[in-house]
Amino acid sequence: MTHTRAVALMILVTLLWSMAGVVTRHLDAAASFEVTFWRSFFNALSLLIALTILRGPSLWRTIWQSPRVVWLAGLCWAIMFTAFMVALTLTTVANVLVTMAIGPLLTALMSRVFLHHRLPFRTWCAIAVAGAGIVWMFGMEASSGASVIGTLIALAVPLAASTNFVIMQHVSHDKDDEITHDMLPAILIGATLSALVSLPLAWPMQANAHDLSLLALLGVAQLALPCLLMVRLTRQLSATEISLLGLLEVVFGVTWAWLGAGESPSANTLIGGALVLGALMGNELLALRKRVARR
Repeated sequence: MTHTRAVALMILVTLLWSMAGVVTRHLDAAASFEVTFWRSFFNALSLLIALTILRGPSLWRTIWQSPRVVWLAGLCWAIMFTAFMVALTLTTVANVLVTMAIGPLLTALMSRVFLHHRLPFRTWCAIAVAGAGIVWMFGMEASSGASVIGTLIALAVPLAASTNFVIMQHVSHDKDDEITHDMLPAILIGATLSALVSLPLAWPMQANAHDLSLLALLGVAQLALPCLLMVRLTRQLSATEISLLGLLEVVFGVTWAWLGAGESPSANTLIGGALVLGALMGNELLALRKRVARR
């Protein structure tokens, strides 16, 4: 795969990820944990089919014999899948996506705390600015009387994602194809755990045929397909490139919600989002510039 094609596919990944908010806003009856259950269910089902085609009958044996790190990664995926959809039912799409955007900086901070990685001054500055943006968004929303529960739940997504990355770095520093390939079952484990946990909380089921069709679209096209592509693209793209291209999810998602559901972000969210995205983009661009200069 050429680098140009990898970049194009990563943009497609962010485009697919970004449609969750606008699709959720067009559901008729399903809400909260029922939305989470059906999306995770269809995600797990499509992953099961895809991985069975890729791995064959040995898939289940591979899963049960997977090392502990794969199951820990699966738990992190489950938290991400569950918290994301619950948060979308409690707050605006913009609030959820802006909160999730701090993931790369949280990963850097957790790597410093748990793995003792040294962080450059630019990253410390970016963490401070992004933190100020999130605090601003939380504070202004709370002072205006709006509920911040959804944004707090959304914070579990980047926390789980960062934990997942730190666990994997701790286990192995290798980035070879075999390790990347072995992590595919973790996504299936996460989707299955998310569906099982949210099922008891989803009753009574209220989704109609229209809702089920949209939730199936989310499970397959918005989640399973881009997650599989993302794992594959880590072989071609650097972490810096993926982080920068991943910012497009915020832009795409907020735009879809505005054009497709009439949900315009508040001024407080725009200010907080500008601080978060500006900090992340500045940090990643400086890192990329330094890496190019070394060559």
